[in-house]
Amino acid sequence: MSDLMLGLCIVFIVLFVLAMTGFTQTTVKMQQQQAETSKHLAEKLKIEKIKADVDMFGSVKIADVELFDVGSYQLSAKGKRFLDKFTPIYLDTVFENESIAQNIDNIVIQGHTDSQTFRNVKTPNEQYSKNMLLSLQRAYAVQDYMLLKTSYNQKYNNRLRKMLVVEGKSYSEPILTADGKEDFSKSRRVEVKLKVKGTGIANMLGLNFGRN
Repeated sequence: MSDLMLGLCIVFIVLFVLAMTGFTQTTVKMQQQQAETSKHLAEKLKIEKIKADVDMFGSVKIADVELFDVGSYQLSAKGKRFLDKFTPIYLDTVFENESIAQNIDNIVIQGHTDSQTFRNVKTPNEQYSKNMLLSLQRAYAVQDYMLLKTSYNQKYNNRLRKMLVVEGKSYSEPILTADGKEDFSKSRRVEVKLKVKGTGIANMLGLNFGRN
């Protein structure tokens, strides 16, 4: 069973328990729709052979090698082709369900790096700061290209101008291997995340399905 399908099973079990214990039907329905939207997005990306990991809450992880050359924040030719294909699929999937679209506060584009050292960096704080800048520049580059240069349905413009948010995370949220060590290649990534109105189930229960 894939990680996405396993996650969806867990989500639906949690939703059932919450519904049985008095959790509001509206919130349960919203979480179910969000999970279904994530499933549809993963299926569409797979059909188009777009390499990205989608979790059950709509967060998409894109490896840095799909978008950038080593150490660069400028999109590579490969990265531009990736976003040309990814952006319309992502936005159509997110906005096609109006009940989901109306409850999105933000579409957050996050840049993440690994903790490997830059040359000539002398202190941990300087290392973290340089990675913060790189992660922010990469997130901005993705946002800029998605909004200004891809061929998505222009009817989404008003919403995107209110929703798009860019964040740099440096190496504060690494992806870990099974033995707890940092997976450098997976940690270097850009994430596109949905921030939905209200408190998410994962946060309420202290769960974090979106990270490995």
